[in-house]
Amino acid sequence: MEELFAEARQAALAAYAPYSKFRVGAALLSVDGRVFTGCNVENRSFGLTICAERGAVMYAVSKGHRSFAALAIAALDSLAPVPPCGACRQVLSEFMLPDARVYFGGASAERVDVTIGALYPFDSLHDLAVP
Repeated sequence: MEELFAEARQAALAAYAPYSKFRVGAALLSVDGRVFTGCNVENRSFGLTICAERGAVMYAVSKGHRSFAALAIAALDSLAPVPPCGACRQVLSEFMLPDARVYFGGASAERVDVTIGALYPFDSLHDLAVP
């Protein structure tokens, strides 16, 4: 997961964050081993800002990938680890099974390693799925 985190940290360097000065990168591991990265892209209208996690998912989906095993998130401008926001958790749950790993950290050495199911425990997409 540290290698995936290193790719997320590299992606964060490309972030467009002129308003918050809060750079975030994400590295998404597909089930076939490919890695897709994304960074946050801000907009004056903060609601139009795209998070790094969703950027990575959209990039991967545009390349034909729909299933992911792990995600790493690097928030360069935070000492504390920063988990995905609610909108990102919703999008991630669309493409990741509950046991998929989510690994995140900030500028310090502290990291959090959880599952998407732990971050989003009441996922109606999977709970209401027809068997």
